[in-house]
Amino acid sequence: MDFVVPQNIPPIATYRVMNSQGLIEDESHAPKEVMHEQILEWYKNMLFVNILDAIMSDAQRQGRLSFYMVSTGEEGITVGSAAALEPDDIITCQYRETGVFKQRGFELPDFMSQLVHNKNDPGKGRNMPVHYSGRANTGVHAVASTLGTQIPHAVGAAYAMKVADLEAGKPVSRVAVAYFGDGAASEGDFHGALNVAATRDCPVIFICRNNGFAISTPTSEQYRGDGIASRGLGYGIESLRVDGTDIFAVYEATREARRKALENGGRPILLEMMSYRISHHSTSDDSLAYRTQDEVEPWKTRDNPIARLRLWLQNNDLWNDELEKSTRAQIRADVLREMKSAEKELKPPLSSIWDDVYAVYSGEQLSQRAEMKRMMMKYPDEYDIDEYEGGIEAL
Repeated sequence: MDFVVPQNIPPIATYRVMNSQGLIEDESHAPKEVMHEQILEWYKNMLFVNILDAIMSDAQRQGRLSFYMVSTGEEGITVGSAAALEPDDIITCQYRETGVFKQRGFELPDFMSQLVHNKNDPGKGRNMPVHYSGRANTGVHAVASTLGTQIPHAVGAAYAMKVADLEAGKPVSRVAVAYFGDGAASEGDFHGALNVAATRDCPVIFICRNNGFAISTPTSEQYRGDGIASRGLGYGIESLRVDGTDIFAVYEATREARRKALENGGRPILLEMMSYRISHHSTSDDSLAYRTQDEVEPWKTRDNPIARLRLWLQNNDLWNDELEKSTRAQIRADVLREMKSAEKELKPPLSSIWDDVYAVYSGEQLSQRAEMKRMMMKYPDEYDIDEYEGGIEAL
């Protein structure tokens, strides 16, 4: 009778390529010279996410946005992993994956239209800010606020792609990827998804951004086991813990996970990306109520994915202070310009409130539209009707 005592099992190691000084720890894993242009793109995309977050957080405080969530400290996870995937792969996200959208082809107008909810927002202003969607060639599904629901969605997509390939007599060629946080890993959706993926050999990669907090709850209060990677083992899923502040480790781990996920007809892989949520959970949160500034400070410099990659670029004569200054200034100018432009656009038509529910408007919907039009016409000074495309006539 030999009980397995968790505390007697060594913790799962963390895979790392580059240290906090921007030096490669094992030269056999050093990026190839042909990748230098690609790495510069990664760095600029991480800068974009970081600067966009700072400007939009300020905009929310100014009342120009209703809400915002930043990705500070996790830019390396999203950009690095997205860079390792193929264009035909399918992705489901949570709400801190701005870097995935950027790396997969989202452009400034796409971000801004959604954030300010103008008529060009594919979601028609119905979703909270940072819940991007709409650009079909990215392969990224719409973000939803409901925690963890995107995890089984990715499993279903992976299984569907596998069945389609096998029925066509082709090898399994695509993977689905689910991004989520450590808090979402406590949801039932996570456990159900892993079990189905394992028993059906679905070609899916589970990417957990373990940033240390589920809103205000630290991981020390979330679980007693060895993080999230250990849970994959319980479901029979190969798992790897990765230093999420090291973009080279993130990229290499995701590439290898993708290769493994497609082997022998497909199977799931779990990656636990270790990082730290430097920012507040959202603009509705004050994280200093549950942690100290001294705890946060080292992650802004020593263990920061942007700072770490910048050191590597400088060590290899691919970057300098002048490029840093000019690139940041250009990104900032571009974001501010596009935000002002997006704010000048009209809002979606008022009728869009009822669209996409039924194929044909129901009697109840028609009655609601008529009542809304009556109220707006009776109290025109109470509504900014001219800000909506089509004005009152859209009703």
